[in-house]
Amino acid sequence: MLLIGVLLLCACSTPNKVQRQVNKDAVLPQITQGEHQGAYRNLYRTPLGQRQYPAHCEANCYPADQALQCNTPGQDCRYTAAQQAPELTTGFGVQWLGHASFVINTPDGQQLLLDPVFGQFDWPVRWVQWFAGIIKRPYTPTISSTTLAETDAVLYSHLHYDHFSHQSIEQIGNKPTYYLPLGMADYMPKGGYHIIEQAWYSQSQQGELSIHLVPAHHFNNRRLFNDDNKALWGGWLLEHGENTLFFAGDTGYSEHFKDIQQKYGDIDICLLPIASYHHEEHADWYRYVHTTPEDALVAATELGCKVMIPWGYGNGSWQMGDISSHSPLLRLLHMQRQLNSQVPLLILNEGDSVQL
Repeated sequence: MLLIGVLLLCACSTPNKVQRQVNKDAVLPQITQGEHQGAYRNLYRTPLGQRQYPAHCEANCYPADQALQCNTPGQDCRYTAAQQAPELTTGFGVQWLGHASFVINTPDGQQLLLDPVFGQFDWPVRWVQWFAGIIKRPYTPTISSTTLAETDAVLYSHLHYDHFSHQSIEQIGNKPTYYLPLGMADYMPKGGYHIIEQAWYSQSQQGELSIHLVPAHHFNNRRLFNDDNKALWGGWLLEHGENTLFFAGDTGYSEHFKDIQQKYGDIDICLLPIASYHHEEHADWYRYVHTTPEDALVAATELGCKVMIPWGYGNGSWQMGDISSHSPLLRLLHMQRQLNSQVPLLILNEGDSVQL
């Protein structure tokens, strides 16, 4: 037992191997002087309350929908309508684990994890949440040890506790390569992890897969004090041949969606957030950094998405900034009709998989 304890202690103290990827066309939105020198900034920011949104739901935004079977209105639901996935033949497989966590199988036979958080918040926030009135996650994703062992790469979008988890990283282990925005390696646990940090519009190669970090309209912090935007944040674009998959990360609506489409062309598969935009007192701020369902529908059009898979809501969410677990999905289905959106939607329940 003593020998095992020593080996575990040595593994936990093993330094991580960190590489930085800043290609010649990369964008590095870092403050170079003044009080906030070294911090990253949101290049798409506007004064709070002055952001112009192309669409907005004014009234009756959450009508009941027969496709959504719920235990109580808008709460603890399952999508039951028949769906026909578009025939894209990209070779990408997508499994939604819940909230922002996905398993991605790539055309060249690799397995990736996007923002894997398998349990509750890391300590100490899981303690603080009780005092702050944050709802405990009622459902946590199920993933087998076999699936974890087959992971080739892990991609995290930013540091917030519902997207980045030390507990989950320790479950996954140090076999995969971890892709992070610049500065996030400082927040990884020690344990011999292989980490590649990237700037916006930088590219790494993982097998036949090109991995691009792209902008998001959000922010980054992890600690209670003094680390605001010390690390970058972003979304991830996966490219295999002419086929693409885009994971937006947490983001509000801004011009960055048009910029991404201009650089990479129309996107085959778009994984877009639709939740955490509601607040009785601070509605402007919550929407500023989180897309409403109608914002996501507009973004899907601007990105040229051939299919949109929404996330952020559901039984595996923490319902931060939501009226109920599935109110964002009700609003999405309603606004799809109101806007006459032509982007195909594919609605997954937690654990569902689809081959596209």
